[in-house]
Amino acid sequence: MEMDAWTIADIKNRAMDKAYAKVTMLGMEISSNKTDIKTKSYGPLNLEQMLLILKGNKKELQVWEYIAELIENQ
Repeated sequence: MEMDAWTIADIKNRAMDKAYAKVTMLGMEISSNKTDIKTKSYGPLNLEQMLLILKGNKKELQVWEYIAELIENQ
C-alpha cells in the first residue's frame, strides 16, 4: 500500500494544527482547573492534588507553546 507523498509544507501545517489544538485544549483545562479550585469542586481529590494538576498543566502548556514556536519558525 503506497501512501500519498506529503510535502514539507503539508507536514508543517499538520504539525502546527496539532500543536495549536493541544495549546488550546490545555488552556481550557487550566481554566477548568482554576474554576474547580475556586469552587472547591474537585471530587475525591484534595486541594494539594488539584494544585499539582494545575501546575503540571501549566508546565505542559509551556512545552507545547515552545513546540508550536519551533514548528512555526522552521
